[in-house]
Amino acid sequence: MDELKSKVAIITGGGFGIGKQVALVYGKAGAKVAIAARTIGPMEETVQELKRAGVQAIYIPTDVSKEADCARMAAETAKAFGRIDILVNNAGIAGPTKRMTDMSLAEWQETIDIDLTGTWLAARAVLPIMDRQGSGDILNISSGAGRRGYPLRSPYAAAKWAMIGLTQTIAGEWGARNIRCNCICPGAIAGDRIERVMQARAEAMKVPYEQVRGAMLSQAAMRRMATEEEVARVALFLVSALAAGMTGQTLNVDCGSIMN
Repeated sequence: MDELKSKVAIITGGGFGIGKQVALVYGKAGAKVAIAARTIGPMEETVQELKRAGVQAIYIPTDVSKEADCARMAAETAKAFGRIDILVNNAGIAGPTKRMTDMSLAEWQETIDIDLTGTWLAARAVLPIMDRQGSGDILNISSGAGRRGYPLRSPYAAAKWAMIGLTQTIAGEWGARNIRCNCICPGAIAGDRIERVMQARAEAMKVPYEQVRGAMLSQAAMRRMATEEEVARVALFLVSALAAGMTGQTLNVDCGSIMN
């Protein structure tokens, strides 16, 4: 695998979950990798795993909701590796699981600040560098909640819908500068995070956990959840030369839960 040979990639939220798998797949494909996130421990572990595989990797403590942090993320990556070819906007939080009328403004705002504004800030920080290089790829990780409404998760759904619009806007603004922007909407992804999400949903709805899980699986044509690695493979395709003619596009990786 050498699809990303000599490329430099930043992955926000890259310490665990989908972000970690994207980092590992990109590293195997030849990229130099910068992990940016708030929690240091998982970032250190991911970077050490990458280095053991012979990948040049660093981590940069970053809160994507803060403008100064995003600026420093871009500057430190460019200083370490000389350029920035890829940004994967993966950092995000699930936000509260409750009705809008039971939700505080602070809960709404925190989710929007990290999931949506953080995507905008990170992209804004790297775009001038990509522009000077004459090329670049931005990949936004949205969600199936960005394709249809998601009761009890209003800020998360709103942010993820908006990420698709932001993807198309970046693509339109920067396409003539040889900078592409695409998006992935993962569905339910097997792992600890979706288990927490389903448990919180069951508690909020006052129904058994098994009922929530069964309903989620029944939506998928393949009757299973996708995996983090399956998302990472699509993430590799979208920033590789194989997808050179694609920008402003959003692909679902959800085992057939949403077919549009």
